[in-house]
Amino acid sequence: MADKNLTAGLEDYLETIYIASSENKTIKGIDIARRLNISRASVSEALSKLVSKGLITYESYGAVILTPEGLSEARKIYYTHNILKTFFQNVLNISPDEASENACKIEHIISDNILDEIKNFTDYCNNNPEIIEKYRQGKNNDTYLSDRKIFRPTDFNGKS
Repeated sequence: MADKNLTAGLEDYLETIYIASSENKTIKGIDIARRLNISRASVSEALSKLVSKGLITYESYGAVILTPEGLSEARKIYYTHNILKTFFQNVLNISPDEASENACKIEHIISDNILDEIKNFTDYCNNNPEIIEKYRQGKNNDTYLSDRKIFRPTDFNGKS
């Protein structure tokens, strides 16, 4: 999602503004600071960058409004987030909070190709719930991973 050379942080701002506007709520810089749990000064700096990129209109202490181009970018970010969150929740059975948190991290770096495949696989699984059930049953079966070792960073105790 690197259109317009947006950082992950700027994408988070666009997504936050988009969510508020899709709920027909006016959002100001202070609201963004509260929602993202960041300082008002950081918000002002980021909003200035989004203005310079032509993605929002904003005047100090006023409402933040997405431009048509900003709306397009924000929709892409929100769409990506929701595809990932749905995959994590519906296919992998991850809790909503953990699914959303990880979707927020991954949405900034995932390629369109991988996102399309995740969406296709999620749709396929949703249309064929027996596949999800078989996966979950197999995952809970002791022999499911008996021939495989899953390595976690803690397995290496800081050694490479």
